[in-house]
Amino acid sequence: MVAVRSIRRFTALIATSSLAIGGCGQSLPHHVTTTSLAQPPAAAAPAAPAVVSASADGLLLRGRPWWPSGFNGPQLATDYSINFGCGAEVDLDAFFSKVPENSLTRFAMFQALAVNKNSGRLDFTAADAVFAAAEKHGRMVLPVLAAQNGDCGDEIFKQRQWYVDGWTRFVPIHGRSVMSFQDWLRTAVGRWRSSPVLAGWELVGEPETSNCRGGQCDLRSRTCPKDAAQVLRGFMDTAGKIVRDLDPERLIFAGYVGGSQCGTAGNDFRTVSESPNIDVVEYHDYSESDSPLIGGPSGLGNRLVQARALGKPLLVGEIGENAGSCESLDERRDRMAARIAGQRIGGTAGAVIWAYVPDPRLDECTYDVGPDDPLWKLVAERSTLG
Repeated sequence: MVAVRSIRRFTALIATSSLAIGGCGQSLPHHVTTTSLAQPPAAAAPAAPAVVSASADGLLLRGRPWWPSGFNGPQLATDYSINFGCGAEVDLDAFFSKVPENSLTRFAMFQALAVNKNSGRLDFTAADAVFAAAEKHGRMVLPVLAAQNGDCGDEIFKQRQWYVDGWTRFVPIHGRSVMSFQDWLRTAVGRWRSSPVLAGWELVGEPETSNCRGGQCDLRSRTCPKDAAQVLRGFMDTAGKIVRDLDPERLIFAGYVGGSQCGTAGNDFRTVSESPNIDVVEYHDYSESDSPLIGGPSGLGNRLVQARALGKPLLVGEIGENAGSCESLDERRDRMAARIAGQRIGGTAGAVIWAYVPDPRLDECTYDVGPDDPLWKLVAERSTLG
């Protein structure tokens, strides 16, 4: 259930935005050819000292115990005058001026958001603006460099072979990429590793090494190969080493859904998470359960036990609950407060709410969190620095 809902919530966010409809339909300009897409490596900035570290007990910010709450901001790097976009545009200065102190903002920094849709070449203007606004207001950020289901990127669901070696090859898709994911890793880390507000890197949001059947990639059509965990572990080892070599002190987050997904189900979670190039594991909670710690072998309770055994903190990188036409914003705030409090007592290292949007659909039942939502106060209350 978590897997289905966590995929749908992102697709719904994009599909219902009037701006997104205009942006996502763009194709590669006629004057751009495949050969013109080759790019020299971006100039690498020196790595700044890492301000976030991890221990078995949780996260630390500048050496002090840190338990961050915050918001996912999948739309932050959207600028339809430049890129293909992802949902509605956000006033970055207004957003980060409102973001509470000691919080964490997790956001989409996919290659497609750094490609100029008019020229078909790299253009970091929109992405740089996110980091600049965060730095201006001193707010920590966690960029996610790709999405499993391709939303707001190449729009292709990543299958087992992508994790074997597809990530190392460049295949031009709809003009939304100009290099392989391997080269995007090098480019992104090289460009933003100097940011003083960079909490770490997340390679892929909700990785899954399944195969699609009959050209269909919905949950019922996917199969899980026997070597799924080994393939995902190999990817994290190899791709993570690229990040580690370029930015040795920065944390690497494993953006798992955390449930029974192919590659991390049951004890496979531990197999993959033992990678030396994973510092923080994740769990994404869309259960809307009254119990803060979901049971079962792939539930949050057991994931916390596994994380403690590994000596690695577990961040609830996404936690969402529907509100609007189905539940009042105040009711959602109270239920989320209870869940987050219970999860913190259980040993989580933070909770990042899904998801901030500048144009919440209050007449629908969605995960939208707008500028005036009472969850802002909850984030301020829950984000603590010891």
